[in-house]
Amino acid sequence: MKIPLTPLRCLHRAVDLFGKRQGIICGAERFTYAQFGERCEKLASALVRSGVQPGDRVGYLSFNTHKLLEGYYGVIQARAIVMPLNVRLTPAELSAIMRHAETRILFYEADFAPLAAVLSQAWPSMRTINLDTEYEAFLAGGTAERADIMTFDEDSIAELFYTSGSTGTPKGVMLSHRTVYMHALQVTTTLTGDDSWVELHTIPLFHANGWGRPQISTLLGMKQVMVRRFEPSGVCRLIQDEKASSMSVVPTMATAMLHCPDRGNYDLSSLKLVTIGGAAASPELVRQLENAFHCEVHAGYGLTETSPVASTARSKSTVIYADENDRLRHRAMAGWPIPGTQIRVVDANMQDVPRDMSTSGEVVISGDNVMDGYYREPEATAAVMSGIWFHSGDMAVWDDEGIIHIVDRKKDIIISGGENISSIEVERAIASHPGVVEVAVVGAPDARWGEIPVAFVLPKEGHTLTEAELQEFITPLLAKFKMPRQYQFVSEALPKGGTGKILKKDLRERFWQGKEKRVQG
Repeated sequence: MKIPLTPLRCLHRAVDLFGKRQGIICGAERFTYAQFGERCEKLASALVRSGVQPGDRVGYLSFNTHKLLEGYYGVIQARAIVMPLNVRLTPAELSAIMRHAETRILFYEADFAPLAAVLSQAWPSMRTINLDTEYEAFLAGGTAERADIMTFDEDSIAELFYTSGSTGTPKGVMLSHRTVYMHALQVTTTLTGDDSWVELHTIPLFHANGWGRPQISTLLGMKQVMVRRFEPSGVCRLIQDEKASSMSVVPTMATAMLHCPDRGNYDLSSLKLVTIGGAAASPELVRQLENAFHCEVHAGYGLTETSPVASTARSKSTVIYADENDRLRHRAMAGWPIPGTQIRVVDANMQDVPRDMSTSGEVVISGDNVMDGYYREPEATAAVMSGIWFHSGDMAVWDDEGIIHIVDRKKDIIISGGENISSIEVERAIASHPGVVEVAVVGAPDARWGEIPVAFVLPKEGHTLTEAELQEFITPLLAKFKMPRQYQFVSEALPKGGTGKILKKDLRERFWQGKEKRVQG
């Protein structure tokens, strides 16, 4: 029997098997899975009654709340496309998205009322609904009725996520019902958690690293705790009060947690797993997190275009660590593919590079979790696909165990005197200094070498760092040609995007304005 694949099946399973359990925690509000499911169904009905048609785009301008989570199921039950928006994009970027997507309805938190007004002017055809003052009344206009799964087209688009636009205008990544559901099934096979676990939604659900979790957590019947905005002490309190089992962080979030001055005041013993994604982790960061939280810590890898998880650095029985440093090194890597996904590291001719953990190539990915294309951009879609293989734009090395280690983004590779320098490798070396809180390395133009590495460093409070001190510290760790030629010490946190990922583009543009940055092909 062929039953359509749709994330609505994740919701139905949670309601049927865990309906009495508290499933969604959002501040003072608590919902059982039965109550959550009813609200999702009412949302779907209300959308249809308001005139939403199959395939219409429904946007959300919101931090992490249960109302945004309801959109992941209610919107797609209405056969529309849910479109969570990065609230940290500029009004101009979001206006362009509204026009490109031809958004039918925009739900927004009251905090974003002025921005919603601007977006309404950019796309007047769009209806806006305030999540704080109008949403409950809108919901009351719907009825709770379970979707008939058999009437759904699994190949229809369920979710639309616009990329950050780091390489130009944001592109809308389309994910079908089938793609989203298959991703959920694939990732659950890599987890040891069950319905007793409590998932802390620390990363914004509008970002790839966040929105991959709602279907997985719902499918498994986990309690889901919404973290409206990331703040280290608040996260520690939620871990203690809700007895959180797992959370995902980007490296800058992890660093903030480690430097949280009152972390020791909270009972964090319930944590079983911390996953690091969104940017490269270091072995030292993994070690510090393990020591601080006394739980399993490993990195993962993926992109918006891969739903998002493609690989994780979970244990593999055939991999024997040489020593503790080797174990930490493996835990900080991108890891090996999740079931249903294939990953290769290839040269410009799509030939596998040697599996020697030395020769770099581009990561290409194939699997059920790969996007269905860029919305209304067939040429952009074709540009990143070679048959069934998606070109990630990430450079990596790999070994005969299929373990991937990301060395850099193509655009972040620094080409100095004909040598390729991984900015990530240099950052990891500098970040291992105990006096460093944050670091980013970018390429700056140089008349002799073409480019030189420049390091932006935020010292730990109370530490005075010098260029000579850092150069001496990293000399045993890096080849001479990889050493930064300049250091810029900063007194404030480096610029970050929606999930705390450092915006190297903004740092690089300080040097390259009016010049052309070379990108490795």
